[in-house]
Amino acid sequence: MKIYSTLTRRKENLETINNNRINLFVCGPTVYDDAHIGHGRTYISFDTIKRYLEFKGYSVFYIQNITDIDDKIINRAKQTNSNPIDIARKFEKRYIEDMNKLNANNVNLFARATDHINEIINQIQRLIESKFAYETEDGVYFEIEKFPEFGKLSNRDPKELKSHRKIPETNKKNTNDFALWKKRNPTTEPTWNSPWGAGRPGWHIEDTAITEYYFGEQYDIHGGGLDLIFPHHEAEITQMEALSGKSPMANYWMHTGFLNVNGEKMSKSLNNFITIRELLKDYDPETFRFFVLSTHYRSPIDFSKNSLNQAEKSLSKIKKFYMNIKENIKENNIKPSEYTPLKNAINNFFNAMDDDFNTPKAISTIFNLINNYDKNEVSNNDLIAIKQFLDDASQILGINFEYNQSNNDNLLLELISNIRNDLRANKQYELSDKIREDLNKLGYQINDS
Repeated sequence: MKIYSTLTRRKENLETINNNRINLFVCGPTVYDDAHIGHGRTYISFDTIKRYLEFKGYSVFYIQNITDIDDKIINRAKQTNSNPIDIARKFEKRYIEDMNKLNANNVNLFARATDHINEIINQIQRLIESKFAYETEDGVYFEIEKFPEFGKLSNRDPKELKSHRKIPETNKKNTNDFALWKKRNPTTEPTWNSPWGAGRPGWHIEDTAITEYYFGEQYDIHGGGLDLIFPHHEAEITQMEALSGKSPMANYWMHTGFLNVNGEKMSKSLNNFITIRELLKDYDPETFRFFVLSTHYRSPIDFSKNSLNQAEKSLSKIKKFYMNIKENIKENNIKPSEYTPLKNAINNFFNAMDDDFNTPKAISTIFNLINNYDKNEVSNNDLIAIKQFLDDASQILGINFEYNQSNNDNLLLELISNIRNDLRANKQYELSDKIREDLNKLGYQINDS
């Protein structure tokens, strides 16, 4: 199995630190608002990656952090006259609800930043003691000039960087030195006691404190969105490797590509910002999941109603094929199948997934099987084997290929609509109108055009 690592910029053979055990960390959300479809894209991708690794026999411990103290949370609390911690708990709960709806529910541990203040303070103390960090009047900062490899993940030269902070901080040694601890007034926002006074942690330090506590100084896979490479992931590497003296902090750095909406970057200012909750008012969560997995996780993905509608049709085709196979199985005793289209599908599906989790290519093998299927050439054993392959693919992709009740309702409505069209074509308008009126009474509206 090969995985593309952002750090080395190439595909590498998967080699684990502890035999069949894989430690996976993915940057979680800052919980000040509802999760959006960009979050959905990232967390569906890593949920599928975990599913496949476990299907291959690995034991995967998957952690996501929850950033539950941050400027955005504090600002949201001020805007709504609320407590920042209450805001964080509210949107953390809604985030997990959204992920469950998307079936992206394979996280083993959600680790809150505020539950790991002691570990954060401990890391900062050690960084100060080893001369990598220093205290100023407003906080504690990491001195990036003390770490020559700063920039290796993003491939940036520190000397050519401009400060990513909007507010210049003149008491820092370098404008790009990043905050480990922020001194704050306990009367205006949540703070915790520390050797440097009341305050709260910087954004980057929470992740390395959490991963060191649960995984140790080095682990297998770190994931997140492409937008987190700099400065967030760069800072994580700098902190942890400065402390441990060991490299790499994570053997594989995996990043999901950007999600655009109708060809444009998703933004509230462009009025194209879509939350997962808004999306699921109009679309089935499995449709969105299928849409996400129809593009490679590293590639950019363009969201539109047309693309969602196409995903819905494509998934429906797989579901219809699955149900047809299932309904034609007559007995359950299975023997090896030699059905060539199935053997090709199985081989190509797993080759695609072994090649950096290439879900679109894996999905295409299912359609190749459907397109090459001939009911006159298959035995009962072949049907059983096809169903087993589709069940495995369903488990890996996190999509149920069986029609649920809402799917059945849609098929029934489609059938009724087709019957009405036939009646109208035969000028049986009275019966056609009665069906429409009865459907209207049940809450379904049909417009004839």
